[in-house]
Amino acid sequence: MRIEELTASVKEIPALPAVTTRVLQLTDDPESTVRDLNDVIAQDQSLTAKVLRLANSAYYGFQRRISSVSEAIVLLGFSTIRSLVLAASVYNLLGRPLAGYALEPGELWKHSQASAMTARLLAQRVKYRHVEQAYTAGLLHDIGKLIMSHHLQKQYQEVVDKVRREALPFTEVEEQLLGYNHATVGARVAQKWNLPADLVETIELHHQPAFSKKNLVLSSITHVADAICMSMGIGLGIDGMYYTFDAKAMETLGLKEDDIEQIMSKVIDSLSDGEALLA
Repeated sequence: MRIEELTASVKEIPALPAVTTRVLQLTDDPESTVRDLNDVIAQDQSLTAKVLRLANSAYYGFQRRISSVSEAIVLLGFSTIRSLVLAASVYNLLGRPLAGYALEPGELWKHSQASAMTARLLAQRVKYRHVEQAYTAGLLHDIGKLIMSHHLQKQYQEVVDKVRREALPFTEVEEQLLGYNHATVGARVAQKWNLPADLVETIELHHQPAFSKKNLVLSSITHVADAICMSMGIGLGIDGMYYTFDAKAMETLGLKEDDIEQIMSKVIDSLSDGEALLA
């Protein structure tokens, strides 16, 4: 199957809910108010509950309970609320089992959310201004696996055998046998969702950040966050074999091995709070 045929099947991935799309629009509009945003989120009770659950997780560190969306917006700000709404919206999608990657139900979600939280920590550490953009990139970097998994099942064993036999990265073997990989397909999904161009590129290049032309720092943060979570075994499918930290990404972010160990320690602390993962 050519990538054009495969990505035509992006219809398998539903469009973002209307409420989520409207939240993304409002958080981009400097004229929007807390009331505007609250009124939109309140239309979806399930979304409201998930946003409040995430906002009250120990990850955000508020000592008193946040009891309403409007209070969460005031305390956390538009950018963080945008991230929470997006996370809550894709929770069910990313919670699916992916047989093509040997991922049990919920494993891709755990990896994606952990990568998002790690990306946010990295962004703060390297003083990247758009912290919530980094969170979003970490959250959505593997979105292409949702489509690839179904089609990959037919050639799953062939891919796995070649990965093990030749010690090659999974994406490289996907490319060799299928003509494309999950990162490329993920970028097509991101385009369908009308996400910004640098975010689309980051999803496409999260295993090859050195090729980034639009936002090398964002691609590097996403790559390192993904690699950290892979090395920690969080949501580690069969494709977790033979991935390494890209030297260019490490150099771009000014990170050393000691820095990675410190970040891993912080990630462990963050993940000890089950609410942050919507488990």
